[in-house]
Amino acid sequence: MTHATPTPSTPTTAPPEASAAGRAQASAAAPPRVSVDDLRALLGDALYDEVAAYFADRTDAPRSYVERQVLECLRYLYLISRHREQLSGLFLPVEQDIDEIWHYLILQTREYRVLCEERLPGRFFIEHRSIAYVDYQEEPGREQALEEALRWIPLYCREFGPFDEGALPHWTIVRFLHQRMNMSLEEIAALEPLTAA
Repeated sequence: MTHATPTPSTPTTAPPEASAAGRAQASAAAPPRVSVDDLRALLGDALYDEVAAYFADRTDAPRSYVERQVLECLRYLYLISRHREQLSGLFLPVEQDIDEIWHYLILQTREYRVLCEERLPGRFFIEHRSIAYVDYQEEPGREQALEEALRWIPLYCREFGPFDEGALPHWTIVRFLHQRMNMSLEEIAALEPLTAA
């Protein structure tokens, strides 16, 4: 499932960087700006535990796996909120389970509004729109999907640190790059933002 951000935007220009290996090392060495505890605090302990318990019971998935899903959903929302201009109009391909967690949060209307307008950095209500990943691939084409990934993957790595094996099940395009394009997680972390044409 992919999701649109609220408004259109243009690509950002990235400063020139060192080698891919150097960027990967710098990314791995730099601590994430937003920690797991920071993400949990966005919901508060009670709502975080409620969401994790609901999906653990509903899916029979291990609690640790479901908690990772909740964290990746919060990372998705954080990216959209913090980087509104850079990510406007893009589809960020996350898995259906992440979308279901987002739906659950939206149904907690008061808490979701507080999350969006008071706790996330952009302080705006994030509206929901879904499109199936298969439909998305047909709509803009694989090349455009990869170009768009080059706009948000570096932002994810900057905010949360590099992707790890635990993130792969939840981010469609990252898993595609890793498994189908044989890119290492270090190479994915070293991707540079898309530059303006």
